Amino acid sequence: MIKRLLDIVSATVLIIIFLPLMLITAVILFITGCRPVLYTQARPGEKNRIFNMIKFRSMIDQTDKNGELLPDSERLTSFGKFIRKTSIDELPGLWNVLVGHMSLVGPRPLLVEYLPLYSAEQAKRHNVKPGITGWAQVNGRNAISWEEKFSLDVWYVENQSFWLDIKILLLTVKKVFAQADINAEGEATMSKFTGSSHD
Repeated sequence: MIKRLLDIVSATVLIIIFLPLMLITAVILFITGCRPVLYTQARPGEKNRIFNMIKFRSMIDQTDKNGELLPDSERLTSFGKFIRKTSIDELPGLWNVLVGHMSLVGPRPLLVEYLPLYSAEQAKRHNVKPGITGWAQVNGRNAISWEEKFSLDVWYVENQSFWLDIKILLLTVKKVFAQADINAEGEATMSKFTGSSHD
């Protein structure tokens, strides 16, 4: 109950504070061709319940001659790279926190298609609400392997506390200013999870 109250109050305050920045971001995205400016995608939340996560769009829908989408590195715009580095693209997700789909802190919500690929241990990450930021995000984010990331997620689930959440939020601010661990090495975005080599 305390965590949910903190989520509601914090999300409301942050939406008010960042509303001008979100409006400016939306205008720039529209002008640069990232339309619609908001991107929604089905993601699994607590107990695998599916919800639509909201983010700012950072890529254009550019296709090749066969109508297939080009690689992420070719569709990611300069402004898209900027809002990813600064985590501005995550700001619309505060609405997901406000309505209860997500928490400020928790394992990041990943793709629905990953659900059957998790080991029993990795699946524990869905025992809590997903978060805007989390223990894995402040300990490597996209610069670590999927196995390392899931291990950190499960550690958070088993050790979560109010003070751990505060620590993660403070470390998140530090990471955002440092613009660290945005992408996997050599990748424009994080490579897809295809399953672990062991259970």
